[in-house]
Amino acid sequence: MPGSIYLNDSGNFELKNKIHESDIPTMTELEWRPENNIPEEIKAILKEEQPNYVLSVLNIVQLLKTQKRTGWVDFGINDCESIADHMYRMGITSMLIKDPTVNRDKCVRIALMHDLAEALVGDITPNDTAVDKDEKHRRELSTIEYICNEYIAKYNPIAAEEMLQDWLAYENISTLEARYVKDIDKFEMLVQCYEYEKKHNGEKRLDQFWSAMKAIKTDEVNEWAADLYKRRTAFFESLK
Repeated sequence: MPGSIYLNDSGNFELKNKIHESDIPTMTELEWRPENNIPEEIKAILKEEQPNYVLSVLNIVQLLKTQKRTGWVDFGINDCESIADHMYRMGITSMLIKDPTVNRDKCVRIALMHDLAEALVGDITPNDTAVDKDEKHRRELSTIEYICNEYIAKYNPIAAEEMLQDWLAYENISTLEARYVKDIDKFEMLVQCYEYEKKHNGEKRLDQFWSAMKAIKTDEVNEWAADLYKRRTAFFESLK
């Protein structure tokens, strides 16, 4: 409780409920940490005499299946896809790449890993004024390292390292496959966007999302997006 100033019996001002330095949380105490966001039932598994690390990882993944994508909720689409829905269709889309120089299997791995940290961090959007881009990255990096080191590596350290590298490749766009998956992330969102616009019979235009087309760099995914945009344009024209 903040301190308050009052007039004592001697006629002097005195600070009541003075705040001590030890009462003020440090930056470390205030810092968002992944271990503080693990559900208790998952923590309980790790306390067992012989922890089931596979089950604990799958329980973390379950959180992706139950969390709705924030962008859609923010625009009034409450019955919307989950984070896991988005990642799954990205994985299927990655299998369709025709470019012979691309390792499609690697793309699928990256697609399935790229949002894993959101199981604990949540789906933070650019419109979230409470968490800036740097803090979002810090939370997601610390979370993916935590999951890989404290859960996956305890069962399969090789898998943990591979999965961490898949996540880092996406984050840093350090490979051709990561570039494709970055583009597919945007494309899948646009497909979903068009589906919601059609579902609402054109009464809900989601124009803000279509600026994402500018972020798509690969020719193949650009072709997909261009065709999708033509279909969307024709759809709205048909409603006039």
